[in-house]
Amino acid sequence: MIIKVDNLTKQFDGLKAVDGVSFGVAPGSIFAFLGPNGAGKSTTIKMLVTLLKPTSGQLEINGFDVLAAPAQARRSFGVVFQDYSLDDELTAYENMYFHALIYALPKAERRAKIAKLLELVNLTERQKSLVKDFSGGMKRRLEIARGLLHEPKVLFLDEPTLGLDPQTRNHIWAYIKNLNQQRQLTVFFTTHYMDEAQRYADQIAIIDRGQIVARGTPQDLQRQTDSDSLEQAFLKLTGYDLRDENISAAERLRLLNQRKWKK
Repeated sequence: MIIKVDNLTKQFDGLKAVDGVSFGVAPGSIFAFLGPNGAGKSTTIKMLVTLLKPTSGQLEINGFDVLAAPAQARRSFGVVFQDYSLDDELTAYENMYFHALIYALPKAERRAKIAKLLELVNLTERQKSLVKDFSGGMKRRLEIARGLLHEPKVLFLDEPTLGLDPQTRNHIWAYIKNLNQQRQLTVFFTTHYMDEAQRYADQIAIIDRGQIVARGTPQDLQRQTDSDSLEQAFLKLTGYDLRDENISAAERLRLLNQRKWKK
């Protein structure tokens, strides 16, 4: 397994946002990590990409212990977060070049790699344009190219097509699928679009209230729940109640504490 998660737990002042989660991701696969709002998805991803330290448990990416060897683990993955993280006041090329400097790519290789990736995502003609003038789809394509610049083994995508129109969503997924097939790139993604998970994921894990409630292929999950679609299976596994808080368990706790102090 290129990603190994064993008994992962994250606790915030007594609240378990992630509670004993374990799963593995095979090399070269497309893995969907699904769950309702506040289920623990973002907290898990933050621990995987070294932004958050677990309370307990083990994490491994590409053979590297995420806690013991975070620098090596970081070089093994690229990440595209839900919120755009590009510098709008820089050009597409400058955003890529800055990333190359951060990852200490050899000077002789930088320009060629940047050019190749910008071509891959159809942004060669816009490489000198300021990112603030880009559409949402163009920004997402640039972020994917940037995340691949240091040639990672794993690409983490947190809601990669959120807010994009269907045509742009399809184009983004065409790029991702092509990268997966050509480079054997492992893709780990979250989404609330069940059709994306059903169409592209080889394996799925569903998390709810901090725990894994089901794992398998889309077809496995449908059979397990006697459902006609992945969306129906998801609802049967996680419930039909509304989850209208678009924040993580950790953020809810922070806001609750903030209210207590105000009182």
